Amino acid sequence: MYNTPHPLPPGDALEALARKRAGAKLGWFLHALVYAAVITGLTLLSLHQGRGWANFPAAGWGAGLLIHGLAVWLVPPGGSLWQRLLERERAALQRRQGTH
Repeated sequence: MYNTPHPLPPGDALEALARKRAGAKLGWFLHALVYAAVITGLTLLSLHQGRGWANFPAAGWGAGLLIHGLAVWLVPPGGSLWQRLLERERAALQRRQGTH
């Protein structure tokens, strides 16, 4: 959608950004659901064995889930870093289209 040489009309760009943000948030919810299911299973398994080893994957994966959540919920799309990366990708795609 963004690899076209002409920008989208303002309404379409807003819709695309809204869809992207909603998709990112839905992706985080799915990540959290899988985390909860897997960690619950690992915890039950480790308790059945009489050990607490499930704390280690819970902490590591939990840190990753936290970072994912911060990126989704606190970093605003359209921010300066995001905008620079988007512009860089557009330029790269336009160069690639021009060479083929």
